[in-house]
Amino acid sequence: AYNIHVNGVLHCRVRYSQLLGLHEQLRKEYGANVVPAFPPKKIFTLTPAEVEQRREQLEKYMQAVRQDPTLGGSETFNSFLRKAQQETQQIPTEEVVLEVLLSNGQKVKVTILTSDQTEDVLEAVASKLDLPDDLVGYFSLFLVRETKDGAFSFVRKLQEFELPYVSVTSLHNPEFQIILRKSYWDSAYDDDVMEHRVGLNLLYAQTVSDIEHGWILVNKEQHRQLKSLQEKVSKKEFIRLAQTLKYYGYLKFDPCVTDFPEKGCHVVVSAGNNELNFQVRLPNEQIKEGSFKVTRMRCWRVTSSVPMSNGPSGSSPGKSEVKLELAFEYLMSKDRLQWVTITSPQAIMLSICLQSMVDELMVKKSGGSIRKMFRRRVNGALRRSDSQQAVKSPPLLDSPDASWEPMAKLSSKLTSVSLRGISHSSSANDVGANDFHGNYAFEGIGDEDL
Repeated sequence: AYNIHVNGVLHCRVRYSQLLGLHEQLRKEYGANVVPAFPPKKIFTLTPAEVEQRREQLEKYMQAVRQDPTLGGSETFNSFLRKAQQETQQIPTEEVVLEVLLSNGQKVKVTILTSDQTEDVLEAVASKLDLPDDLVGYFSLFLVRETKDGAFSFVRKLQEFELPYVSVTSLHNPEFQIILRKSYWDSAYDDDVMEHRVGLNLLYAQTVSDIEHGWILVNKEQHRQLKSLQEKVSKKEFIRLAQTLKYYGYLKFDPCVTDFPEKGCHVVVSAGNNELNFQVRLPNEQIKEGSFKVTRMRCWRVTSSVPMSNGPSGSSPGKSEVKLELAFEYLMSKDRLQWVTITSPQAIMLSICLQSMVDELMVKKSGGSIRKMFRRRVNGALRRSDSQQAVKSPPLLDSPDASWEPMAKLSSKLTSVSLRGISHSSSANDVGANDFHGNYAFEGIGDEDL
């Protein structure tokens, strides 16, 4: 049997025969010429070397399927992962009440099945809040960990291949919760959300929360104006003023370490406005700030980093967490590319933010909109609306190619899949070292961007 790790987290445990069954189903649906080759059966008992060779072959197979725009987004593949997740955690299908947090700390209780996927739970929350269908695509569910100061550390955006109830309960830790937040980057989309009372309330609550936690920078005069608008309950005006403030719409990450401008620098990274913002503390305690535009990142990768001997400051003693790195190749000047590395447990969430920024840029470039992103449910099955067919998303690990099928969802396919034998449960190297992600937006860079 094999442990399947998705985005560095144990997702499920499967046998060779189950993966073979998935392969045969995919071949039946999509044809042998589309599906990657599957590691062959062996008649005799495998030697330890052959067991490891098969594991590597299966890992490459799963990565190839996941990164294929057609296969990776297929219901066959995603339902296989969801079913395997439920079976591994041994959680029977039954009706349960799941609590989903809003940014203001309010909890929305929804009655769902333990086997309900992310899209089902998002719909249930939207329905409970009376959020209209055409606004659901502007929001996503995120797995977060509550910090001591009451803020949230973002673990990941819940994906279509997982069951939110199983994902959160299998962690056996009340610090982990599911939160509803907006999932777009361009504040111009705020206008769509603010058209409806519930959308306005959700956006207002998130903006207030981000200001309270210091994610959005506010000076004394701005604070006074915001307070006055709050007292008048002028929510739209409050958001309009907040939109002019520094770091509005950014996602702030926990303090971590970078090798830019020099090795071992402590940094606070924020993602937003199509960039990664760095607030770096240099060895001489000087603070420097700078931004890396997503359009100037040629590619990036997520890898396991070498565990530090003492661990970063603030980590729990006695816990050997996987150290992850996000590295991106950046166009520093017209003829100079340089790799920049961030060492952070949130590396995968960072990479998902990068990919969703690229997706959003490509959607706008093709004339699409987020309003069209939501997949409508018809007779119990998920269907993409016709208007979504105009939306294109770049294939990963490949050069741009107009013949790729459209992918209409603003969710990342940036998923590192790895399989480890159960006897080797150590989580080092869970993320594939060759998992490079090409950036479609980089192709369109012009001299004015430099």
